[in-house]
Amino acid sequence: MRLVLLGAPGSGKGTQAARLKDALNVPHISTGDLLRAEVAAGTPLGLQAKEVMARGDLVSDEILLGMLEDRFSRDDTREGFILDGYPRNLAQAAALDALLQRLGQPFDAAVQLAVDNELLIERLAGRAQAEGRADDRPESVRKRLQVYDQQTAPVIEFYRQHGQLTVVDGVGSLDDVFNRILAAIAPAATTAG
Repeated sequence: MRLVLLGAPGSGKGTQAARLKDALNVPHISTGDLLRAEVAAGTPLGLQAKEVMARGDLVSDEILLGMLEDRFSRDDTREGFILDGYPRNLAQAAALDALLQRLGQPFDAAVQLAVDNELLIERLAGRAQAEGRADDRPESVRKRLQVYDQQTAPVIEFYRQHGQLTVVDGVGSLDDVFNRILAAIAPAATTAG
């Protein structure tokens, strides 16, 4: 099962991806974690990324795609993966699609965790208080949601137009949301296997 997990900040992507990883027995690939690991390991792409980040710039799509290509070539992704945090814009979606087609590993489904923006702000405000995260303060969250709506929401439409999108209600207990995701991807899992 090759799965792309989409959703606004605070929608529960990371939490559900960790659960899906165990249920589907495939790796959870977070581009943020991948980037940090490549930098820490001092790989050629990691060194390029470190230089870019040191300047305060965003890591280019080309570098991220190179890291993903390397990651997808590892044995543990042979049976699939859960991709979290990528793609974030239409260019990345198109590049990812082309990469996976070239590798002969097209993904099976894109799952969007749908959560109302006000609930997202409430969730993240709680996380900010518990973890002391500045990026989860209400004013920061509103900005992040605005960026998400402008850049990432079109990715959802991209997958909808390609017949690959499944929208799952991201509100409820962790188990309820998890079970909804499993039910939603069951048809794709059947055709993937």
